[in-house]
Amino acid sequence: MTETDGSSPGGLVVCGAGAIGAATAWFLAGRGVQVTVVERHEPAGAASGKSGGFLAADWCDGTPLQALARRSFALHAELPGRVGRDWGYRRVDTLAVGPGRRTGHEPAWLGPGFATLGVLGDRGSTAQVDPAAFTRALLGAALALGARLVAGRVEGLLRGGDRLEAVIVDGRPLRADAVVLALGPWTHLASGWLPLPRVGALAGHSLLFRPTVPLGAQALFVSDGSGDTPELFPRADGTVYLCGRSTMTPLPDDPAAVRPDPRAIAELRALAPRLAPALADAPLLAAQVCHRPVTADHLPLIGPVPGRRNAYVATGHGPWGILNAPATGEALAELILDGTPRHVDLRPFDPARLAAA
Repeated sequence: MTETDGSSPGGLVVCGAGAIGAATAWFLAGRGVQVTVVERHEPAGAASGKSGGFLAADWCDGTPLQALARRSFALHAELPGRVGRDWGYRRVDTLAVGPGRRTGHEPAWLGPGFATLGVLGDRGSTAQVDPAAFTRALLGAALALGARLVAGRVEGLLRGGDRLEAVIVDGRPLRADAVVLALGPWTHLASGWLPLPRVGALAGHSLLFRPTVPLGAQALFVSDGSGDTPELFPRADGTVYLCGRSTMTPLPDDPAAVRPDPRAIAELRALAPRLAPALADAPLLAAQVCHRPVTADHLPLIGPVPGRRNAYVATGHGPWGILNAPATGEALAELILDGTPRHVDLRPFDPARLAAA
């Protein structure tokens, strides 16, 4: 249920109903916390609804993201059973493909101009979800546990010393005992209210098809000679997602105003039937762009806002937002309620590590 009256008896306010906000709300609500989620557009309306939903257990190994990614990959396998909802989770084989001599190990649906160049992952190490369905299901499960969803734009924060007392939503205060900012690239709007590091946006374009015959459970990372690396992901519901063509498309202030670059979309449409001939006459369900939040050191911001006792931020996950959403939500809930996370060390992602913008 969506509420718009702006009143609240307190509790924890999560700003943003993308994958990070939804996961945080679910883990908090599961601990009996009164949670209010504020969203100005729609749940999963930005990158969380337009990304690929690809998951990898070990692709972040050897980096500060390793523990977060491995914990999150394990949670992705558990959550459909724990939440009791289906969002297209399945294990996949992951291949590198490009122009070259056929090896005999190509998917049957792969276009004749492409060959398998290598195996990047198998069903023990790579998987996928439908990211929009995942986000909405987690949020719906949080609402079923007593959380509420407020429609409105976060316009500011009310302070009382070093604490936040309320979130200003459409000009009205929403009282809060603690606040989590999970606004994706729009976190930059909060830099005027809080001492936060700069969060940028990386735009990625994508197409969503529904072929008449479903393709197999293989994820493809493509070397097509363009200098970009398109990705093609058949999904459990029979749709096929193709992404690539990152651009410097400006980030509008309103997520509802996001529009793709027609040139990038045209390039993807030309590539689709070459990769999979079944896409030549498949209905096109969406042509879109998502703005992924990125930081200066390409690591997320997860933890307390410097100088504020009850304010937290979770953003900057770049291309790994869907993968790392469950462990981020779990760790934030543990940090807020227990004082320290049990499964993941969040110190590499401390917002204080970067100078405020």
